[in-house]
Amino acid sequence: MEHNIDVVIIGAGTAGLYALSQVIQNRKSYLIVQNGELGTTCARVGCMPSKVLIQAAEDYHRRKSFEREGIEGSEGLSVDKEEIMEFVRELRDSFVERVHGNNAKRLKDHMIHGQAEFIKPGQLRVGDDTVNYSSVVISSGSTPVIPAAWQSFSDRIITTDSLFEMEELPESMAVIGLGVIGLEIGQALARLDVAVTGVDMAEKIGGIEDPEIHQSVVDTLSREFPLWLGQAAEVTEEGDMLRVTAGENTVLVDKLLLSMGRKPNLAGMKLENLGIELDQQGVPIHNPNTMQCGKQPVFLAGDVSGERPIMHEAGDEGRIAGTNAARDSIQAFRRKTPLAITFCDPNICTAGATLSALDPDKIAIGQVNMAPVGRALIMTKNRGLIRVYGDKKTGKLLGASLFCIKGENLAHLMAWCIQQDLTVFDLLKMPFYHPVIEEALQAALRDLAGKVEDKPGGMLDIEKL
Repeated sequence: MEHNIDVVIIGAGTAGLYALSQVIQNRKSYLIVQNGELGTTCARVGCMPSKVLIQAAEDYHRRKSFEREGIEGSEGLSVDKEEIMEFVRELRDSFVERVHGNNAKRLKDHMIHGQAEFIKPGQLRVGDDTVNYSSVVISSGSTPVIPAAWQSFSDRIITTDSLFEMEELPESMAVIGLGVIGLEIGQALARLDVAVTGVDMAEKIGGIEDPEIHQSVVDTLSREFPLWLGQAAEVTEEGDMLRVTAGENTVLVDKLLLSMGRKPNLAGMKLENLGIELDQQGVPIHNPNTMQCGKQPVFLAGDVSGERPIMHEAGDEGRIAGTNAARDSIQAFRRKTPLAITFCDPNICTAGATLSALDPDKIAIGQVNMAPVGRALIMTKNRGLIRVYGDKKTGKLLGASLFCIKGENLAHLMAWCIQQDLTVFDLLKMPFYHPVIEEALQAALRDLAGKVEDKPGGMLDIEKL
């Protein structure tokens, strides 16, 4: 069958669906090509089911503070690992169904299933269907990386694509790769009485660039499960179990959870037939402000780009790609202030520029340790550190790195203020209630303000009439 379409969208995940909304607004004809299961990565195997598991783990872990607070009987609590996984899947299915329900009408009669193969610019094939198009959005997502050498025991390897299908959690597990996913799931499983060992060949974990924050994270999380850093993992079979070795460390485990990154779903598309430039990983080189690949009417969006694999970024990229795919002229868009959150307890967050992107001779850093913060002490959540970065001369806010309770909320505040080009002095004139976690941020801002060269006269916290 032959189709003549204005815009083809390859992949109906978050980025693809946001692109679709723009195509529909511009009243263009469209076709969705979906290779695999419907339902966004976020809803099926990412953001949402992982947070259900994390919340259950945090609720159970909370029992360790009960005795100190005078609440008795915590020793009688236990985990039903099968029930927990059933609960995770129940909520996961509701999230996926919501995505399906919200998009069923838009997708009906506009979707074909299968692998997209580009024949030439303006034409692709899906099975027996040939599609002629004016523009195309590639939003095909990504897939977890599994080393070829470990395929022989793949039945004992878990990724986030399969984790939530487990009927019951294992007794022991090694988490290989301590990025965002590895840290979040590793801590959650450890709190649910799984014997977890975390392994990463890198010295730094979680994508954390600030050395002070990184040390605080390692010191805190290693209290809950061992972290083996700086040595590559070697895995061998030993009876019904797997032996994981990293340097001088070794452990026997039931399962491996691999969180070693994700690769873009581009295999088989025959991108070479498009005449666009590819990077060393085979990903089309594109403009992040237009999402266009070279001069062709080809646009990239979402995890497939490998740049900002975060749901809200995928949504923005989808909107940009869909807008430009549906219009005659290309429009560049300003990207939002970077914001990243790892939902460990405490949260690990960055907002704005990372430390490595800043000139150390031109910035000042304010910080506060969470240990004495009153509200955090009351909550028995007083581990961690907050660091804020500002221009040394003017006090303009540039970035922040946080490892603290309610970091997910504080990081939003910082990202909003950075995007508004506010200074540390602007923030200190804002109200801070007592006692709240925001007071810790206030303390870090005061520390930063004291290091800025061009300070306003008089009080820093109260604006003159």
